[in-house]
Amino acid sequence: MAKLTKKQKEAASKIEKNKLYSLKDASALIKEIASAKFDESVDIAVRLGVDPRKANQMVRGVVTLPHGTGKDVKVLALVTPDKEAEALAAGADYVGLDEYLQKIKDGWTDVDVIITMPAVMGKLGPLGRILGPRGLMPNPKTGTVTMDVAKAVQEVKAGKIDFKVDKTGIVHAGIGKVSFGAEQIYDNAHEIIQTLIKLKPTAAKGTYIKGIHITSTMSPAIALDPKAV
Repeated sequence: MAKLTKKQKEAASKIEKNKLYSLKDASALIKEIASAKFDESVDIAVRLGVDPRKANQMVRGVVTLPHGTGKDVKVLALVTPDKEAEALAAGADYVGLDEYLQKIKDGWTDVDVIITMPAVMGKLGPLGRILGPRGLMPNPKTGTVTMDVAKAVQEVKAGKIDFKVDKTGIVHAGIGKVSFGAEQIYDNAHEIIQTLIKLKPTAAKGTYIKGIHITSTMSPAIALDPKAV
């Protein structure tokens, strides 16, 4: 087992063992214990009482974080020539079609989100092996396959993220940076938790929100009281 550094030990000492924190207290504490020289990312992990192997218990959705992610999201718009100008005006970092399809085929995936049009999805199918494992395949359910490309680009740039429960029943998402104010971290975390609650599958029985942790890149996780979010 790797030894904790002095800073990690100091951070861990500020978290009470076996204590479940309120979201408000945890949002303030995460800033207090962060010690890296860079602006650490703040992430949330929510363990759900669902069985992701069953289609009727799959939890997937989108949420627009009130204060964005704090990250400069790189957007690729795969669109026909008539949509290029509006995609660029909306803030897309890369715009085009065939040349980018070839780049992806050659292994290029240096983007965070790909937005496209229904008519282009047929060309993306063969690239599923590359895009799927990286979470980059556009999907109508997340708003990344649409005729309103400009709106989709603007929403992603403003802090819209998509999430999906993993095979262990956990939803992971980035909710900001430690440079955010405690209220901003609280607002973003609260928004995604409330969205998850609304998405509770009718087939899910028993306790739905089983556990919540927030953490920053270099700091230990803080356990939350699901009843105090």
